[in-house]
Amino acid sequence: MKLSFFTMPIHPLGKPYAKSLAEDREAFLLADQLGFAEAYCGEHTTDQAEIITSTVAFLSSLAYETKNIRLGTGTVNMPNSHPARIAAEVAMLDHMLEGRLNFGISPGGLMSDAEAFGSLDQDRNAMFVECINMVLDIWAGQAPYNLEGKYWKVSTERTMMPEIGQGEIMKPYQDPHPPIVGTAVAPFSKGVAAMAERGWQPISANFLLPKWVATHWPKYVEGCEKAGIVPDYGDWRVAKNICVADDMETARAYARDAGSPYVLYYSQLLRKMRAGGRLNLFKEDQNMPDDEVTLDYVLDRLVIHGDPASVADQVLALREETGPFRHLIYAGHDWADYDLGRRGMILMAEKVMPILTEATKSEPSAVAA
Repeated sequence: MKLSFFTMPIHPLGKPYAKSLAEDREAFLLADQLGFAEAYCGEHTTDQAEIITSTVAFLSSLAYETKNIRLGTGTVNMPNSHPARIAAEVAMLDHMLEGRLNFGISPGGLMSDAEAFGSLDQDRNAMFVECINMVLDIWAGQAPYNLEGKYWKVSTERTMMPEIGQGEIMKPYQDPHPPIVGTAVAPFSKGVAAMAERGWQPISANFLLPKWVATHWPKYVEGCEKAGIVPDYGDWRVAKNICVADDMETARAYARDAGSPYVLYYSQLLRKMRAGGRLNLFKEDQNMPDDEVTLDYVLDRLVIHGDPASVADQVLALREETGPFRHLIYAGHDWADYDLGRRGMILMAEKVMPILTEATKSEPSAVAA
């Protein structure tokens, strides 16, 4: 089993930005020290709770302070930028990390960002596909590029001066490019199959019910088979909200009482999903009335909490429901209690993971179904 980290993150309104960003950086540094395999962060432009506005800029601040962990853009919201800028910035970050970069991408899910960037009424999925294809064409091609699509055009033909290097975009450190990862946020996601067919790898989002996470593996197998790739449970990343503490009562209180960062997270997310007409993600039964999708209902189903032994048991039970994924992603939250926030990550790495590793050590990884 591998353990990684992914934070959006969501912080309380009114908490100083500088403090939140400093704690977010500290969480990544701690993950590196604890041996987490990977660490990702999201990006949002128009949200005062989700305050990392550029995943590339944030990870750049960690490039020379982390030693072993792979850092991941999670995600670059493709329709909110330009393919030339994304290609150049991600390549630069890959060089800063000397190849310790995963390239996480998405169409972006925050509607106020889409409005701000003028794409609210556009086909953002089509923009996403065109943008990533152009980024890959830039990396694979040579200047002056001369790429033209419906939404963007990339050329340096009129201004190239190759003898001094002008007009050419940097290629990544990794050849041909960093591994590409996409977060799957829907049941029976066609995007998972499409990603697998292109050799990309999925993260099943932490806010999906286990029964919907279980629908991702068959889709991943479907895409791998089309591409002639052997599916590997180690390439399927499943994110989960986990609150682990030294004792059961402390874990329960930090996961569910007033002031809990997990309560804050799902209070925000529930309101956003309700406004966006996406409450179906939280429904065990699609005929369930919207008003029955309460905060307690969601927390009961989507937050694991307990002492290390209990958390390990719950993760193993989760795998029974979703399928035997071998890469668990610990979802990062605001450190409402600084000591408990740090302690949870430490216990996850040092107490929970040895139990999971021992319990799964005899399982095959590469399978065909």
